[in-house]
Amino acid sequence: MYCLKGPTGKDDRNTNSAVLPMSKMTKSQWWFQHWTGCDQFPPDAGVFLDLPARGNFTVEHAVNRVFTTTVDNPTLGVYVDGQNHPALGTSSDGKSGGSDCITNPNIHTQNETMAAGTAFAISYTSDLSQVTAENLVVFSVLYNTPWRRIAVYKVPDLPACPAGGCICAWGWVANGCGMANMYMQGFRCQVTNASGSAKPLAPAKPPVWCESNPGSCRTGAKQMIYWSQTDGNNIEVSGYDLSGSPKSPGYNMKLGFHNGAQTDIFN
Repeated sequence: MYCLKGPTGKDDRNTNSAVLPMSKMTKSQWWFQHWTGCDQFPPDAGVFLDLPARGNFTVEHAVNRVFTTTVDNPTLGVYVDGQNHPALGTSSDGKSGGSDCITNPNIHTQNETMAAGTAFAISYTSDLSQVTAENLVVFSVLYNTPWRRIAVYKVPDLPACPAGGCICAWGWVANGCGMANMYMQGFRCQVTNASGSAKPLAPAKPPVWCESNPGSCRTGAKQMIYWSQTDGNNIEVSGYDLSGSPKSPGYNMKLGFHNGAQTDIFN
């Protein structure tokens, strides 16, 4: 993971720089969290996020590094803030001021069923400077996240990465409960157990809003969601969704993203 230890050059057990929201930034700022300096702090040599082809991989969602197993003596809980919250989403726990939105932890949702979904994408280059919106392809989506700390993503039949590994990214666009923004976190990754018959990925195209007309959903390889920035956006929405809330793009069927491994992304 890029920026695991923070963007200062020191090992910061309390860093949250890699998971800060981004809004109204230029692409040169938001792309792989350049504005924080996170893109300048790659993982240690030889450290990769392993992606088992046709299998799954587990990551930890957290609002701060100290709430993960990447530090000694962490504060661990069921949820992303190191707490267990027995009634989160079904009571007033984590909510304040009469709002239905959970603000502690600040996960921008009212409950688990309304969590917008998150995704992982992969680019078949080991050079971050060569990653583009077109070669960074969403390969796994996990509905109703972020919610708990432990998150398991499914992997399609991905081909092997080049010798230096691939570049991956995690993304999230919340559905309301705060200002419009997006999240993007970088990784060095490698595909394990790849088969010799695995097909290369197709160029990624922007997702399109299709909630009211599923037949119009874009199929095939899709880009990550780039939204609510001053430039570099690949989707614009206006009006209201079928629930009556302002439209917000997300990693779900409103944009044609199926839950789990994305199996239609190959040439």
